[in-house]
Amino acid sequence: MDILFHVSTADGGRFLLPLAQSCQRVGCAFGAFFTHEGVLGLKDTALQAALESATQAVVCEESWHRYCSDAVCPVEQGSQTANSAMMGVARRVVSL
Repeated sequence: MDILFHVSTADGGRFLLPLAQSCQRVGCAFGAFFTHEGVLGLKDTALQAALESATQAVVCEESWHRYCSDAVCPVEQGSQTANSAMMGVARRVVSL
């Protein structure tokens, strides 16, 4: 994966959407890990659609249950171990 976007703030999803779309346009392999309030960005259907082309999109299961327990999770649920594994294979990490 060329870029891993680490989304941990409530506004992170808003910033991730155009970045993910840019990655799609240029054929850049990207992934995203959502944690803390960053999981709130996954409520955006446009972001969900953009993540369909991601190499991997994972949400911290604990954070999802804390902030969005009443919603169906649109991406894979995982742990901080998944986050570490994704960081290990990413060429670059961008924190949002």
